Amino acid sequence: QVQLVESGGGLVQAGGSLRLSCAASGTIFSINAMAWYRQAPGKQRELVAGITSGGSTNYADSVKGRFTISRDNAKNTVYLQMNSLKPEDTAVYYCNGDIITTRGPRLIYWGQGTQVTVSS
Repeated sequence: QVQLVESGGGLVQAGGSLRLSCAASGTIFSINAMAWYRQAPGKQRELVAGITSGGSTNYADSVKGRFTISRDNAKNTVYLQMNSLKPEDTAVYYCNGDIITTRGPRLIYWGQGTQVTVSS
């Protein structure tokens, strides 16, 4: 089994910063791309940022220049540094990973989500 566990969410004032972490554990052979998504109340889940195993990144236009995704392959962990936060960044943030398990199947796994609330 594979688990992704997010941490680092919370309440912050507009203009502040938070750093999210997502650690993958279990029967992992290798991890390909990892990503952060978010879902605000009444809205669809949207991609925030993604990173390949080689370190190439992509971002939603709404977070470019403010958020930075990174990963530590030795720790099977992906991070999201969020700066200059805005009230519209308020959402539940989810990480996912494209993971090959030791038993062979390659699947997309999701974390349980962590709440980020930005007050104005």
